[in-house]
Amino acid sequence: MKASETHHERMANMTFGSVYPHYVTKIEKKGRTKEELHQVIEWLTGFDKVKVQSLIDQQATFESFFQQAKLNQNAHLITGMICGYRIEDIDNALTQKVRYLDKLVDELAKGKKMEKILREG
Repeated sequence: MKASETHHERMANMTFGSVYPHYVTKIEKKGRTKEELHQVIEWLTGFDKVKVQSLIDQQATFESFFQQAKLNQNAHLITGMICGYRIEDIDNALTQKVRYLDKLVDELAKGKKMEKILREG
């Protein structure tokens, strides 16, 4: 599925804080912890728990969120389908980064081992 420019704009303008509670709910329903979620977010972005809360408080958009992130050098290893899109085929860099995060949260919720989620082996 090919994303439209409208889709990319919507992703850029969506606030991280509006999505974060959904991430928490999704992973906690499956028996995972907020600490694990923060470990995944920190792996991808370099943001610790304090920085994540700061970005939520600032109502940072995903565009601002990922502008401030130092993306993990192994992020390109995050592949597969998420929300009907093949991550490695997404041609908009920001949308791809948002989908990286979605995919990591999805893998956490599905019970994958942390070392697999963090692309360590």
